[in-house]
Amino acid sequence: MPYIKIRTNKKVDDSTCELIKSKLGEDISVLGKSESWLMVDISDEAKNLYFRGNKDDIAYVEVKLFGRADASHYNTMTEKITDNLNNNLNIESDKIYVSYFETSNWGWNGKNF
Repeated sequence: MPYIKIRTNKKVDDSTCELIKSKLGEDISVLGKSESWLMVDISDEAKNLYFRGNKDDIAYVEVKLFGRADASHYNTMTEKITDNLNNNLNIESDKIYVSYFETSNWGWNGKNF
């Protein structure tokens, strides 16, 4: 039950969204999850998104996860997310933030797991 939200100030066309989403679907296995439960939200053209006081090409990524993962797995996942956004959006790695949120409470289909 992972959820990945990408917020960037770049414009992202549909084909690039599909590439990013597909790669995330592969990479989520690093955290012991599968694409069949993955929800991805790509929000582009965030005109008021700043980093270091500038509007350079930047991205903020939230990864929300039911359960827990090992810190080394998060490190690997951050590398994969950063490579994905660098390759598909040309955002430099030092302009990408990734944060992780673990929860033991996750609802779906009218009830909690």
